[in-house]
Amino acid sequence: MGRVIAVGAGARHGLNKGQLPVIELIAGHGVAGDAHCGERVQHRSRARWSPGLPNLRQVHLLQAELLDELVAAGFALGPIDMGENITTRGVDLLALPRGARLRVGGATVELTGLRNPCVQLERMMPDLMAACLGRDAEGGLVRKAGVMAVVVEGGAVRAGDAVGVTLPEGPFVALKPV
Repeated sequence: MGRVIAVGAGARHGLNKGQLPVIELIAGHGVAGDAHCGERVQHRSRARWSPGLPNLRQVHLLQAELLDELVAAGFALGPIDMGENITTRGVDLLALPRGARLRVGGATVELTGLRNPCVQLERMMPDLMAACLGRDAEGGLVRKAGVMAVVVEGGAVRAGDAVGVTLPEGPFVALKPV
């Protein structure tokens, strides 16, 4: 079982979400007060070309182990600095399948896919985008910048809350960028 390290939300699009003592997740919408909260797609580039799509990016979760790796490589980063809503420790988020459910504090989210590292990371710190990419044993691209989820059951989430995982039934379906 993992733990929530930090939570955050920001009313404006971008990486500068503020770290907060508690966030409220709203079923079917996302994080209250966050720019990505909504039933339909809120990501600016996706909303431009197809505003009616469902919002598969309601909550962004990032594992603190990536932050440890990036800090060791010389990047000055902390929880919530990469635009995530929830920073976790002790759960390998990237290894979970699509449809895995995470019980975080008083809420439940369902994983929909990977966050694709974007140019905003590069604008924040040179070489950060590249540092959030890797290669697997077969040479395939590994996106390490966190996972995206939808809110299945709303509730409050705060630092120190437990993170529990429930795997979906059926075959393992790897997370892909959403």
